[in-house]
Amino acid sequence: MSLSIVVLGDQLLDDHPVVPDPTDEVRVVLIESQKKLRSRAYHQQKQVLVLSAMRHYAARLRARGYTVDYYAAPSMSAGLRQHLIEQRPSALRTMAASEYDARQQQALWSARLGLPVEIIPNSQFLVGQHDPFPGSQKRVVMETFYRQMRRHFCLLMEDDEPVGGRWNFDDENRKPLKKGLQPPPIPRFEPDDITQQVIAEVKRSDHGVGQADTFAYAVTHEQAQTALADFIQYRLPLFGAYEDAMSSRYPTLYHSVLSPYINLGLLTPLEVARAAEAAYHRGEAPLNSVEGFIRQIVGWREYMMWQYWRMMPELRDSNSWGAQRLLPDWFWSGDTQMNCLRHVIEQARETAYSHHIQRLMIVTNFCLLTGIEPRAVVEWFMSFYIDAYDWVMQPNTVGMGLNADGGQTATKPYIASATYINRMSDYCQTCAYDPKARSGEHACPFNTLYWNFLLTHENQLRANPRLGPAVLGLKHLSADERIQIRQQAEHFLSHL
Repeated sequence: MSLSIVVLGDQLLDDHPVVPDPTDEVRVVLIESQKKLRSRAYHQQKQVLVLSAMRHYAARLRARGYTVDYYAAPSMSAGLRQHLIEQRPSALRTMAASEYDARQQQALWSARLGLPVEIIPNSQFLVGQHDPFPGSQKRVVMETFYRQMRRHFCLLMEDDEPVGGRWNFDDENRKPLKKGLQPPPIPRFEPDDITQQVIAEVKRSDHGVGQADTFAYAVTHEQAQTALADFIQYRLPLFGAYEDAMSSRYPTLYHSVLSPYINLGLLTPLEVARAAEAAYHRGEAPLNSVEGFIRQIVGWREYMMWQYWRMMPELRDSNSWGAQRLLPDWFWSGDTQMNCLRHVIEQARETAYSHHIQRLMIVTNFCLLTGIEPRAVVEWFMSFYIDAYDWVMQPNTVGMGLNADGGQTATKPYIASATYINRMSDYCQTCAYDPKARSGEHACPFNTLYWNFLLTHENQLRANPRLGPAVLGLKHLSADERIQIRQQAEHFLSHL
């Protein structure tokens, strides 16, 4: 019996659960799908990352003695059919896809291809190994989920209690970047011959946002390990304190920038979390940094995946605030006088990356306050970011960022005025707008839009206890100021 192992392009695990030891009866199949690549305006650097990583993975398997069939095909289905015609395997085996649509297609492979197809559970996520709330239909907040995951995987635990006596050190992790600090840059990996060839192909295709020329991300497991070690040594110690900070001079600050590699399978979430934990036990990084980072991996990331499969496919149509406005054209170019948005968009165009606070408190904050339709926001995120996949962008953008899922993911809408942006960044220092003004010619639109949002949804927001202080702040607005804010917001939105 001949067996073909189909490895999807975002499942490049070093120890892949569906890949047995190499034998003459086993072939590994990887397929570049042009249909998938052209399905949206994916950033050119993401295209390079995925294609180069896949080709390096194929070379890695061949060096280990595997027979690898690699196809550049019009679609996944076309690639599979070509393989069946050429090799006539007795059966296929694959791992369940991370994304909803791909998993729905996998379920049809056997009937469409006319041979047995074994689909094993996805083990690329910790929730694929342990569901902390199996079958639960009740709303579970991320903090509760996070604690259960910490307990199960015994991360930063002493018996059944958290190290340091606290589960969460978030209150120590909200500092703006201290003057004089110069965060070290993330490591760059010079493109080898394979990557250079991919860059040339992507440039010729002239498809997607951004440019491929400056690509310098890791594309192999060894390079990803180097990137992890670099983060642990040079940026993890100060990651916690400044994880919410934003800077026009240092785009990645102390962030790990490991998400592209974890999402592809070049790193696994547990090895990354264990590496951070080990740094704490060696005395190389403080607890607030290590706990904050582990919370991002086994808390936020796994919670997004867990929520995705609870709420799909209905999540795609969620729009609890009734947002209908079109995404402004300048979101694709960065051509705006709002310095914070211009900086974040231009950075994303150049590097295909922004850290989580830039995404949450600049991009989706603006989109929520202006009432941009959620599907359009998801499309933008999927196009611009190198670590963007449907399983994370649906719950993170629709649920957490836009609060459009009826509060299933986040307990409150993450909205903020220019006061927050000015405190946590240097964007406002060189902006044309005044971060302290609510209305008037030079008032920052974030201020006008923030107070307009509170006024518009006052009754609904009063019902949320976590937003009490913000809503109570409306009492300080005079009747005239309320009118000014509403009129100025209406003018801004009508010209958006």
